[in-house]
Amino acid sequence: MKMLVTGGAGFIGSNLVDQLISEANEVQVIDNFSSGKKENCNDKAIYHKLDISSINNIDALKKIFEDVDTIFHCAALARVQPSIIDPLKYEVNNTLGLMNVLKAAADVKVRRLIYSASSSAYGPTENLPSKESDPVNPISPYANQKYYGELCCKMFSEVYGIETVSLRYFNVYGERQNLGGAYATVVGIFINQILEGNPLTINGDGSQRRDFTYVKDVVNANILASSSSKVGSGEVINIGSGKNISINDLADMFGAEKKYLKPVNEPFANLADIRKAKELLNWEPLVDLDSWIKEYKLSNRVNII
Repeated sequence: MKMLVTGGAGFIGSNLVDQLISEANEVQVIDNFSSGKKENCNDKAIYHKLDISSINNIDALKKIFEDVDTIFHCAALARVQPSIIDPLKYEVNNTLGLMNVLKAAADVKVRRLIYSASSSAYGPTENLPSKESDPVNPISPYANQKYYGELCCKMFSEVYGIETVSLRYFNVYGERQNLGGAYATVVGIFINQILEGNPLTINGDGSQRRDFTYVKDVVNANILASSSSKVGSGEVINIGSGKNISINDLADMFGAEKKYLKPVNEPFANLADIRKAKELLNWEPLVDLDSWIKEYKLSNRVNII
């Protein structure tokens, strides 16, 4: 089938591109390479360097989208703290980018769009595990933009007839994750600090808990969402491991010295209720974080305990 991945040179997108190609699909990629990397590119995919957030590129998007069956919209500026520092940049990229993709896709009658949403939409909550029907409480520009994207997808299904599904990711880690810079997650940051011989920096006291989800499990969820006959009307589905650990426990898995910093504006804990993913997508996570860290250590000869 003809598939398209926005942000397909990035962390999650490039892993998705590889899997789609391995399943004999024709794959095109749109990426502006602001955070995507050329080394993530698959030579069997067709790449378009394009800024999806520009209204001037709508016609170009329509041309690329012709005859595409499914769009996986992974393109976004990610991470909560950088969005607080520069909310306007994030708004243009995340909100206008999605709107342009949805409009172009609807105009040329793409069958289905899978949207990479975020568990950050839940915000601070003591109601764990979080269910998709729970109230949302985004407390950052990024979280707010990702939640608004879900509403846009559902509206486009109802008004324009394009099938959509929103997958709320929980703390994704794995191969090709950023190890440094503004877009790095805590797992990537810890790996980079160990490689450089530095202590592991923890915001606050480290008791905050996160649901860590392996990138190839996320990829599998996307592919199942593209073909399931039970979705397509703007459904929102949690994609997480269904268990959480503290940041202190994560640091202990690496076995390095810890260094505590001032706390930042973030929810204390998240945890996914994944029953809906099992019911609608026949999906469940297959890889746990502790096993992946041990395998990463062996395959990369990283000196961690």
